[in-house]
Amino acid sequence: MLMTRAPKSRVGASTLVAMALAIMFLGATLPTPLYPLYRHRFGFSEVTLTLVYSVYVLGNLGALFFFARLSDQIGRKATAWPAIGIGMASAAAFGLASGTAWLFAARALSGFSTGLASGTLTAWIAELQPEGRSGAGAVTATVANFSGLAIGPLIGSLPAQFELQPLRLPFVVYIVVLAAAGIALSFVPETVDKRVRRFAELSLRPRLGVPRERLAAFVSPAVTAFVTFALIGFYAALIPGVLAEALKDSRPLVSGAVLFLLFTVAAIAVVATRTMASRTAMLVSLALFPPAVALLIAAEHFHRFTVLLAASALAGAAASLGYRGSLAVVNRIAPAERRGEVVSTYLIVMFCGNSLPVIGIGLLSIRTGPAFAHQAFAGLIVLLAAIGLAVGWKYAPRNGS
Repeated sequence: MLMTRAPKSRVGASTLVAMALAIMFLGATLPTPLYPLYRHRFGFSEVTLTLVYSVYVLGNLGALFFFARLSDQIGRKATAWPAIGIGMASAAAFGLASGTAWLFAARALSGFSTGLASGTLTAWIAELQPEGRSGAGAVTATVANFSGLAIGPLIGSLPAQFELQPLRLPFVVYIVVLAAAGIALSFVPETVDKRVRRFAELSLRPRLGVPRERLAAFVSPAVTAFVTFALIGFYAALIPGVLAEALKDSRPLVSGAVLFLLFTVAAIAVVATRTMASRTAMLVSLALFPPAVALLIAAEHFHRFTVLLAASALAGAAASLGYRGSLAVVNRIAPAERRGEVVSTYLIVMFCGNSLPVIGIGLLSIRTGPAFAHQAFAGLIVLLAAIGLAVGWKYAPRNGS
């Protein structure tokens, strides 16, 4: 049962929660410009780098499998505060890292805290919307998501650019910002009225699956989610290496700026296309992915930074439309009584897209070199986008938005 609030207090409270959500996602990309510095200090390979990046997804999956429904039972605040605390532990592990094992622990904690907070805060935002504006909650949450991902690389890269304790200062700043977010949430009204008070009453059993009659309609949004987060994973894990090796620019601020461009375009595109039908948004995104990865490979092959910027902007627009459109389509095709199962299955596909291709690139790079591995990745994106577009054109629901 949800408590009701006056519209004015809801708007302000929703803004505070959206800021907290952006801050949680900020931690996901904050270390990206620093990976070359960690590689130099600890001497690990590109394969290890891809594994360090990808262990973040294990934390996401752990939160999704076992704690996806926790905030529905114990309340939004009681779940958000521990998530923020775990985010602080992750930042402390990064800041105190004295070896590669610390990075694995830090990334896993970061993934778990973000996974736990994202579901909680997204639901909280939706519940705080004024009556009749439920769609605004999805736009707000998505903009917050991409905004945090955009700001993270800048906070990570600025101290590194000016040699101001680059592996310490960004995480000190992040801990302070997380603490401020936790304090701000104390002023937000709790929306879960009837809460579980005893541990024995909690239900943490994961629920996964897609009804057989909805499988065909599920394929296209699942493929879209996989492709979207595979490309995001490539940028978040490997773009500093592409800049250093192919474009001969290893400045942390430059890699941070590239990521900032991608995610800023994604955030703007969410707002600019908010009236576009979800099916259209998903199919348009699938059509945009092939030229985006073609430009990415061209930038690497011809050593053109301007082409990389164009690729990043196009990738941001494709990612924005793909994420918003595919998630909305999944919500529409899922039966009300099984929506949690279907959405959770969709999210697992999404998280796999964020990690498995990056690991594959790392392993293939050992045998063939990074350039060929990146071309193989681009070929995979093109193939999957074509499959998703063909299946979605036929089976994605046409009615509604």
